[in-house]
Amino acid sequence: MEKWNQSSSDFILLGLFPQNQTGLLLLLLIISIFSVALLGNSTMIHLIRVDPRLHTPMYFLLSQLSLMDMMYISSTVPKMAFNFLTGQKSITLLGCGVQSFFFLTMAGSEGLLLASMAYDRFVAICHPLHYPTRMSKMMCLKMIIGSWILGSINSLAHTVYALHIPYCHSRSINHFFCDVPAMLPLACMDTWVYEYMVFVSTILFLLIPFLGITASYGRVLFSVFHMRSKEGKKKAFTTCSTHLTVVTFYYAPFVYTDLRPRSLRSPTEDKILAVFYCILTPMLNPIIYSLRNKEVLGAMTRVFGTFYSTKQ
Repeated sequence: MEKWNQSSSDFILLGLFPQNQTGLLLLLLIISIFSVALLGNSTMIHLIRVDPRLHTPMYFLLSQLSLMDMMYISSTVPKMAFNFLTGQKSITLLGCGVQSFFFLTMAGSEGLLLASMAYDRFVAICHPLHYPTRMSKMMCLKMIIGSWILGSINSLAHTVYALHIPYCHSRSINHFFCDVPAMLPLACMDTWVYEYMVFVSTILFLLIPFLGITASYGRVLFSVFHMRSKEGKKKAFTTCSTHLTVVTFYYAPFVYTDLRPRSLRSPTEDKILAVFYCILTPMLNPIIYSLRNKEVLGAMTRVFGTFYSTKQ
């Protein structure tokens, strides 16, 4: 089978929407979601930075989640919008590698960070006396740095492998970004090694953290139901249900996509699920954490109320 020159030829991203008026309206909706995600996550980071009452490990981890969500959605939507509006669907091999690296880094790092946030709530509710030592600033910093480093290493391995696969003459990726599994059908070699790698990465970065999160919140909910204080029980339950909502939105599409055999997957279904976990979830996270969190709502009142008062 004839191969094409990897160094000089571009990939073609087939995109998410058809090139018509309906596609344009859907793209405008995606751009609106993108704008809301950037505004919501940047606002969350600003609130946590300027309000002293939010200078706790939980909110420090949450600020990193917001940063990851901003980078996550920014790795796919701008290029997708540019390709649709200009009609140029091409992306260079290097550009594809860069996009894939940032996307996979955010995906892996965010999964580990959510596990760290679950551990934080577990210690805070089940072992409150040990919280200052188990969740010290140094421990919190180690969790964050570890999430970024491990996510980057995993992403680099996937990206390097994808860039060194010999691709055949067809170079049309049936996706709206350089998702490595969507690139595999273009390969001129058996990709069972990479598919095994994806399976292992899914277990290490998604399934194991998810099981850890489930165990942590199971123990937390058990402790919450045995609390005597109704106010404490309500606060703990609200915090945990917020985290569990975010965890479910993040993990469910990933696990459903990556643990299924390729024979049971379709490009259309993969693209729809990708919209959910890499576009909708980054927008929903700050909304969920702000609307269901009295401390964040209070910080918004203090910070933006003060800003408004100074403008009068």
